[in-house]
Amino acid sequence: MRELNGHMDIAPRNGGDPEKLEYLWLGPPPDEAPTLVLLHEGLGSVTKWQDFPAILTEATGLGTLVYSRKGYGSSVHVELPRHLNYMHLEAEEILGAVLDHWNIKSCILVGHSDGASIATIYAGQFDDPRIKGLVLIAPHFFVEEESLAAIKVAKEAWETTGFREKLKRYHGDNVDCAFWGWNRVWLENDFRDWNIEEFLPKLKVPVLIIQGLDDAYGTPKQWEAAEDKCVVPVTVAALPDCQHLPFRENPKMTLEACVKFIAGLV
Repeated sequence: MRELNGHMDIAPRNGGDPEKLEYLWLGPPPDEAPTLVLLHEGLGSVTKWQDFPAILTEATGLGTLVYSRKGYGSSVHVELPRHLNYMHLEAEEILGAVLDHWNIKSCILVGHSDGASIATIYAGQFDDPRIKGLVLIAPHFFVEEESLAAIKVAKEAWETTGFREKLKRYHGDNVDCAFWGWNRVWLENDFRDWNIEEFLPKLKVPVLIIQGLDDAYGTPKQWEAAEDKCVVPVTVAALPDCQHLPFRENPKMTLEACVKFIAGLV
C-alpha cells in the first residue's frame, strides 16, 4: 500500500502564517481515486486512529488522508486557551486549505466526535463540490449534560491517574495542549450554548452516522436531530456494546457500515 507521512505547511484561509501539520496519506493519490479525509476527535491525532485508516483504505480502495490539527500529535503547538468556536475556526480556515494543498478532487469527510462536528460545519457552510458524503462517528451537534459529565470524569482521570502518560504516546510535547485545549472549552459555562444544528438542513450530500449505544459523550438525541433536520439521506448505524470509539470497540460493524455507505457514493 502506498504510504506518505510527514508534515505539511498549510496557509489558513484567513491569511495567517502557515501551520505545520502532521499527516499520513495511504493508498492512491487524488488524481487516481477519491479521497477519505479523516478528522480526529478532541483528544485525537494521526496515530490515535491506530490501524483504522489502513483498514479503511484496504477495504475501499480509496486514498486516505489523516492529519493532526494544530496543537495535536506532532503538529505545531497552539497557545491556550482555545476560542469557544475552535471547531468553526478549524472548518472555516484550515480544512478547505488542506483539501487545496493536496489538490483533492473528490472526497468523503470521515469525522470522529469533534472531527464530525468540523465536517458538519464545513459541508453545511461551504458549497464545495468536492465533498461527496459525510461519515460522522459519534458526532456532536449540540451540548448535552451527559457529554459534560463525561468530560468532567476525563478531567478527574487526568488529575488523579496515569491518563496523561497514556495520552502522551499520541501527542508527545503537545499532550497538555491537546487535553486542556479540549477539556477547558467544553467545561466553560458559555459553551453550553454551542450548537451547530443550523448546518444540518444546509447539507447537500448523504450522511452516515455511527453511534455507540453506550457512548457516555452523546445520546441518540444527536442522530435524531440529524434525521429531523437534514433534507439529504441520513443513515444511522447504532452499535450495541460500543462506547465513544466505534472503530476500536466494534471495528467489524463500523467497517461494514463505512464500506457500504462509501460504495454507494463512489
